[in-house]
Order: sequence, then structure tokens, then C-alpha cells
Amino acid sequence: MKDLMTIRGFVATDVTSSTTGRGTAKASFRVGVTSRRFDESAKAWVDEHTNWFTVHGYRQLAGTIGCSIRKGQPVIVVGKLRLSTWENDGRAYHSTVIYADAVGHDLSLGSANFTRTSSKPSLSLVEPPAVPDDPQSAMGLTQDEAEDHDFDHPDDDAQPAVVIEDSNGELASLDLETGELAEV
Repeated sequence: MKDLMTIRGFVATDVTSSTTGRGTAKASFRVGVTSRRFDESAKAWVDEHTNWFTVHGYRQLAGTIGCSIRKGQPVIVVGKLRLSTWENDGRAYHSTVIYADAVGHDLSLGSANFTRTSSKPSLSLVEPPAVPDDPQSAMGLTQDEAEDHDFDHPDDDAQPAVVIEDSNGELASLDLETGELAEV
């Protein structure tokens, strides 16, 4: 039996991404969970004490946390709770860490769009296809050699282009300003 708990709160810090000593991806962030109650005498909702949790996600979950979770967003976290206590210079310290099995946005406070992840990334960066009328290739220069020369090209003022390969193997150009995909 797994000893899981669920918390619902707000992301209090930016996500920190790292790798363990064995090369496993890890993402961490802090969550604040504040209980609320209705005060009959004041006829208003009041905040009570805030509990703070550090959340760790590993492997594929670490990657999706890094891409999806931002400071200030409402989240729901399911995982294993670990409490630690230690003493340093006569002072006691405590930490509450949740080793997450699942992390998601709290949809009672907003909306989100879900994109399924797979073991194979849906998009991968690839080299742009060669353009036959490119002045660099026409002169027989490699990409490194071409950087040493100045060529007048009508697209010199344009944003840098990124060409990606989608899950079907088709190439698409990514507009770095808008994030939109276009056919190559």
C-alpha cells in the first residue's frame, strides 16, 4: 500500500530543474497551502495558517513540471510525504517534502489545455533543409566558413528561423516571435 497524500495550494517559487548524481531529471518547487474558514461574526472568509511544502518530481514528471508549472499558479499535488527534523547550533529545523507522483493545475480556479507526452518527443529540433539558391552553398562553403563572409540576403533583417520535425516526420518552421508553426 502506498502512503499518498494530496495537497491543493499555490506555487510559491519558480521551478528549479536539476539532475541527480545518477543522471535522473529532477524538478522542485515550493507550494503554500492556506486553509480558509467562514467567520460568522465578521460574515467573511478568513485565511488561517499557511503550511509550506517542497515538491520534488523525477524523470518524465520533472520535464512536464518544468514546462507546465509557474509561480503563482494553483496546483494539486499527489505524492508521498516525508518529514525531517534536524538541529544546528542548538536550533531545531523541520522540512516537509512531497515526492510527487502527480502534479496538475487546480481547474476549479482556471482552465488548462492538456497535451499528452510520450517517450518520443512530439517535436525535435532538426537542421533546416538546404536551399539550392543559397549563396553559401553555391560557393561551396560550409556553414562554418560562411560565417566569416558577409552576404547580402533579402531575409537578413528577419528573425532567426528554427525548423522542427513533428511526430509525423514533417518539417515545419517555428516563428520565434509568435510560437506559430508554418510549412517549410
